[in-house]
Amino acid sequence: MKRTRAQESRAAIEKLYITMRHLFMRGSYKPMGVSGESLVDSLLVLSPEIYGLLAQDEKIELDGLLYVMERLPRGIEECRYIRLISREGYENSTFPAIVPAKRRRNCYRVDEDQMYVEMTRGRSDIYDILTHLTFLYVESEKIRSNSTDPKGRIDLNWEMLGKIVAKEENGEDFDKEVACSYLSHVIGRTFDETHDAVQKFEVSPHTNSLFRIVYHLGKLAMDETFEGRDREISFSSTLRLRVGHHVYGELWANKIKKVLFDHGLIDRPLHIVSANLHSFLNTIYGHQALGLSTFEEIEKVAMDISVGAKQNKAKEIYNYAQENGFIEIFDESGTNIHVQLFDTAAMSAKTLLSGCELPEDPNKRPVILVMDYAFGEQAYECFDELLKPYELENGKSFPLNVLSASIMGKAGILTGRKGDIMIPDSHVFEGTADNYPFKNELNKKDFEGHGLGVFQGTMFTVLGTSLQNKDVLSYLMESSWKAIGLEMEGAHYQKAIQSESRIRQSIKKNVKVMYAYYASDNPLETGSTLASGALGMDGVKPTYLITYKILQKLFI
Repeated sequence: MKRTRAQESRAAIEKLYITMRHLFMRGSYKPMGVSGESLVDSLLVLSPEIYGLLAQDEKIELDGLLYVMERLPRGIEECRYIRLISREGYENSTFPAIVPAKRRRNCYRVDEDQMYVEMTRGRSDIYDILTHLTFLYVESEKIRSNSTDPKGRIDLNWEMLGKIVAKEENGEDFDKEVACSYLSHVIGRTFDETHDAVQKFEVSPHTNSLFRIVYHLGKLAMDETFEGRDREISFSSTLRLRVGHHVYGELWANKIKKVLFDHGLIDRPLHIVSANLHSFLNTIYGHQALGLSTFEEIEKVAMDISVGAKQNKAKEIYNYAQENGFIEIFDESGTNIHVQLFDTAAMSAKTLLSGCELPEDPNKRPVILVMDYAFGEQAYECFDELLKPYELENGKSFPLNVLSASIMGKAGILTGRKGDIMIPDSHVFEGTADNYPFKNELNKKDFEGHGLGVFQGTMFTVLGTSLQNKDVLSYLMESSWKAIGLEMEGAHYQKAIQSESRIRQSIKKNVKVMYAYYASDNPLETGSTLASGALGMDGVKPTYLITYKILQKLFI
């Protein structure tokens, strides 16, 4: 029986992950050699939406290229050797850390040919970067093919592009329109498409120019084909030993619990929230410092702060917060997850929000712990370690008095538009038998009447958003699963909550759980994928509405 496109795509995803895991354990591979061929073939079969024109022979995918380059260290296109490492002491070296614009990881350019990339966020992070790198190598082969004839002779446009890049790197002026003309031939796109893409790369401050990226990608491909100078990806032995052992999650969680202990908060009622690090701060202290009493007032101030119109308000909120129970914990472990603590007993106001009265007894006033977004499987590692009791060296143990766990995230939506809200009642972990139905204290009615689409149902926790294509997603939405969206952390959070509450019994069984996501993209809608750009101001309203509703549920 002939397989459907959805079945072929799901098989390609599975093959990709099996191959990546094998190459990781092996220690190194050549991405365009025999060992990397399986990754390339599977990615071409899958042809994810985020990579657009990847499967076309001549055309370079430009939006996908920008998306990838903003998540990789600047200059990686120039490096023949890429080494994925653990945290191994380079942070104490004289090498300047290169931090990608859209992925928090330290990277080090150790010489002209080598880029070292720190992987401290678990397997999801490793799979993510390997997928992006495979995309780059596929595109580099297109550039090489477009710039040479069957006999390997160099095209004139390639030679002229090389001269343009040399001028750019030396700080010399050049005619940008002439350069776009050369570039358009090399990347197989129209002049208009090329010119627009060049401008998009110029706006991004954390990537090199499109001219430079294309030239160096193509040059490395030519060096490998014509001179035998192979490109290589390798994994340090320390990284291979540490992955899966919660090394960074344990360091991260212990630091947080030590702060709670040192401030006398370890026994207090605790609400844990995974969210961004501005909406809870601005919502709670915006009410207390500025007298904002309704969601609409909070939203207006948040909008003003987001566009830079009222930075004095942001400073006023922050200064008030520091004097009223706000504690910041900056990560030094390598997880790149910063944390905020809100000690409601130290707040001079009696209400957390309008109508949300705080208990009179300071010992009954809760602590709110807000942690920044985790990435994929890192969510389980960090949450699992955080929910364990705090252990002192003298053997004393302090279980956390966790009352609730709330997850606010961004996700791809299948049934609505960017900015809409999804309320899951179960998480299904893609490609496994792991299903997590749960009672969500939030529901669809909580968010109606605010001008946003609201959807409730099953959400899929996927191995990587960059690997999804329309065939698989359409199947998940239209089949009996009736999925409303996809994200990367939900099942991992729920796995930690259930294992600590029901099996290890580190926390109470009746912990309240709240999940809500806002749509950062619609991978089924052309022009609305992650590669089409950030949500921008459209993300302010759903972010603050979810924050507002979580706080209401916690304190009413």
